[in-house]
Amino acid sequence: MTHPFLDLAPLGAAQFASIEDRVARLLRTEQDVVIMQGEALLPLEGAIRSTAGPGTTALNVITGPYGQTFGNWLRDCGATVIDLAVPFHTAVTAEQISAAFEEHPAIDFVSLVHAEAATGNTNPVAEIGEVVRRQGALFYLDAVASVGAEPVLPDAWGVDLCVIGAQKAMGGPAGVSAVSVSERAWARMAANPAAPRRSYLSLLDWKERWIDGGRRALLHAPAQLEMLALEACLERIEADGPETVMGRHRAAAAATRAGARALGGGLEPYVHEDREAAPVATTLRAPAGTDASELVSRALSSDPALPLAAGGGALAGEMIRVNHYGADATPGAVRACLAALGAALREQNLPVDLEGALHAAEDAWLQHGDPKPRESVDQVTGA
Repeated sequence: MTHPFLDLAPLGAAQFASIEDRVARLLRTEQDVVIMQGEALLPLEGAIRSTAGPGTTALNVITGPYGQTFGNWLRDCGATVIDLAVPFHTAVTAEQISAAFEEHPAIDFVSLVHAEAATGNTNPVAEIGEVVRRQGALFYLDAVASVGAEPVLPDAWGVDLCVIGAQKAMGGPAGVSAVSVSERAWARMAANPAAPRRSYLSLLDWKERWIDGGRRALLHAPAQLEMLALEACLERIEADGPETVMGRHRAAAAATRAGARALGGGLEPYVHEDREAAPVATTLRAPAGTDASELVSRALSSDPALPLAAGGGALAGEMIRVNHYGADATPGAVRACLAALGAALREQNLPVDLEGALHAAEDAWLQHGDPKPRESVDQVTGA
C-alpha cells in the first residue's frame, strides 16, 4: 500500500533553499533566512542563547507572556536584564524605549514581541526600530503572531533577528519556523563563546554548515511534511497577495471590536485603543461579575470549532480571545463568534443586542475588507 503522506521522495537541499527564499520574499529581506525544524520557540530561544551572555545588557519589553519568557532566557544566559513592562491592554511606545536607553546607556540588546496574540496588542516596531538603530543595539523581534496579519519588514525596521511562525495568520503548519539574521547578529554569535554549537538550538550550525556551504547539504533530515505544508502556505499567500491576506486580518479585527462594542452586556475590547489592537486576534474583557472561561465554555457548547478561547493563566477569568487568524479571518467566523458570545451572555441574563452587533461588525468589515451581503446578518439573527 502507498500513502500520499508517507511515500514521498526525500526533500532535497534545493527545494529547502527555495522555501527559505520564499520566506525572505515575504519578509522583503536581504538577510539570511534559516528555516528551523521545530515550532517557533526553537528559534526564539536559539537566537537569544546565540547572541546573549554575561556581557550583554538587555532591554526586555514585556507586553504579554512571551516577553516574560524572553527575560527568563536572557537572565539564564547571564545577561543583565532591564525589564520594561507595560499594561497588557496597551502597547509600548518609542518614547518609552528612548527613555530606557537614556537611563541605561549600556543597553546593547533589545527584545520585543511585535504582536501578542495572547493579549491582543501590537507594538509600533518601525518607530521603535529607529530608536534602537540610533543606539546601535541588537534588535530581536518575535513576529510569530504578526506575520501575515500585518507588515513584518526586518530590513526597513533595522531588526537583526526576526522570528516567524506559520501557524497563525499565515495559516500554515506549526512544526517549522524561521528566523532572519543580519550580519551584525551573525558577528555577535561568532564572538559569543557560549553560543550553542552542535545543538538543535544552534544558529551557527546552520550558518557554517548550511549557508556558508552554499546551501547544498542539509544538516539533518528535514521535517518533510511540515516543510511541504509551509511551501503550500507560502504559495497560497503569494497567490492571494500579502496585502489581501493582511487586509482580511485587519477587517476581522475591526469587525470583532465593533461588534463587541455594539453587543452590549458589559463585553468590551480588552485593548483600549484601536491603533494598539493586533489584527491577528482580538481580546475582549468579560463583563464584571462573570467568568471568561465559563462564558467561552457556554459559547462553544453550540459549536466547539469556533475560534474562541479564554485568556491564559491569570487572565482566564477576565479575558476572551477571538482567534480570527488564518482560515478564520472571515466575516462568517466573526459573526459566528459574536452570535455565540451573545447567546452565552443572554444565559447570564445580561442584555445584548445581537442584531446591532452583527450590523456593526458588517459595517466595519465593509470599511476594511471585501463587501459582504447585508442579508447574512438576518440569517444569523433568524430575522
